[in-house]
Amino acid sequence: MNTVIDIRDLSKTYRRASHPSVDRLTLKVEQGMFFGLLGPNGAGKTTTISVLCGLLSFNSGQVLIHGLDVRHKSAEIKPLIGVVPQDIALYPELTVVENLHFFGGMYGLPSDELNERIESYLQKFGLIAHRRKKTGYLSGGMKRQVNLIAALLHRPKLLFLDEPTVGVDVHSRQLIIENLQYLHRNGMTIVYTSHDMKEAERLCTHVTLMNHGRIVCEDVSDALIANASVTDLEALFLQKTLQSEREQIQ
Repeated sequence: MNTVIDIRDLSKTYRRASHPSVDRLTLKVEQGMFFGLLGPNGAGKTTTISVLCGLLSFNSGQVLIHGLDVRHKSAEIKPLIGVVPQDIALYPELTVVENLHFFGGMYGLPSDELNERIESYLQKFGLIAHRRKKTGYLSGGMKRQVNLIAALLHRPKLLFLDEPTVGVDVHSRQLIIENLQYLHRNGMTIVYTSHDMKEAERLCTHVTLMNHGRIVCEDVSDALIANASVTDLEALFLQKTLQSEREQIQ
């Protein structure tokens, strides 16, 4: 397998913070994984994702994406990754199609090719009828779907998802999950954060649980559950994070 993400001893402490948000984190993500980076609020998940995407500087360590150092090769890394942030990153006064043309245009896609990709994704997500609506008037679930499409237009090799289904309706959640599963089956490497352990168990092939900026446990999802003698990922999450909290107090 090819290593897509290689993090070595990554540390990040925000200004005036008493403790690091990410504390000497080391992990690897191999090509083709659906990789779940899970943990409670404040575990360091979003900070880690922000570093990987080149959106946040860090204090020490090394971070490689497809062998490229994020500190020095951001221009080469940008076309390789798609990013779906936790907050909706769309212009509310633009229509769905206008938003997608704007974000696709940032990658220099030819107009005809971009049009074709936009129409194809709108069809897959059932959004054709809403293509001319201003994004600000869409439901939360539809905004999440458009947010995902915007990250896929340039066909990245690696997709980052930070809480991609938070606050969405059941129908939109199902569409997003089905499309993510389709992308993964067709070879895309996906890094995903979520508080929803049932969703993570359904989607992820590999899981890393974080707390206080450190790894609590990591492995193939099924193996983690079996080795901990618990019934599901949610029970494992509770067991390991509570144990981590006790160790932190001690």
